[in-house]
Amino acid sequence: MNQKDIDRINELYHKSKGEGLTEAEAAEQKRLRREYIMAIRRNLRGSLNNISVENEDGSITNLGEKYGKKYSGN
Repeated sequence: MNQKDIDRINELYHKSKGEGLTEAEAAEQKRLRREYIMAIRRNLRGSLNNISVENEDGSITNLGEKYGKKYSGN
């Protein structure tokens, strides 16, 4: 998701509050919002997969390796 797409989401939001959206614009807004949410989830999943914890015995457990591979949805 690039800045141009985010700006377009904001533009469509403001237009929807003011004069309303055409059917094509509403469909575009829905598509862009879905793509934005998917990008956020990918970024969050990437961050969570890089978390490691130190156990009481001093060993390190990488939570991404232990749990991250189980997640396959968006």
